[in-house]
Amino acid sequence: MQDHLTVVDHPLVQHKLTLMRDKSTPTAVFRQLLREISQLLAYEVTRELEMSVRTIETPLQEMEAPVLAGRKLALISILRAGNGLLDGMLELIPSARVGFVGLYRDEKTLKPVQYYFKVPDQLERRLSIVVDPMLATGNSSAAAVDLVKQAGAKDIRFLCLLAAPEGVARMKEAHPDVPIVTASLDDRLNDIGYILPGLGDAGDRMFGTK
Repeated sequence: MQDHLTVVDHPLVQHKLTLMRDKSTPTAVFRQLLREISQLLAYEVTRELEMSVRTIETPLQEMEAPVLAGRKLALISILRAGNGLLDGMLELIPSARVGFVGLYRDEKTLKPVQYYFKVPDQLERRLSIVVDPMLATGNSSAAAVDLVKQAGAKDIRFLCLLAAPEGVARMKEAHPDVPIVTASLDDRLNDIGYILPGLGDAGDRMFGTK
């Protein structure tokens, strides 16, 4: 992927995102929509996976058929909200290896605080896709990618549902080699670091913990 930011403007993605933004959408529906939209976004973020061929027999003849090559990719969720994207992507890519980065945002400083980190081995030989629904200030996302790089990852992509211009700029400054795939580039952040127009707190809406 060459572009630092890719906005997936497919009609199904945009329709489902509108339903998720609506504050009247209940928790169970929000969770289902997030699972569905994550699979649509996964098509874009995995577009350039390495391929090889192998010989198979169809019911009619032998052929050289394309298959995925190399190590299984790694899906790395930024807890807790990242798990909403992770669940849908695992339905599409069940053989993927899974990792978790536990970060929470200090509400006063807006800086990330780490509390957990566990990722697959041999990240240097895998494509690593870091997932989090919201790219807001970009501080937590940049910190998570820092940790994934320290664990050996060299080929990294970042997948989110919504991005703010401030978060995209922060990620480009910290990790210009990490492409971002999102469903929307929203307008801005408010004074407490939430994306506008946004959809609220993705974790709270997903887990019903408002």
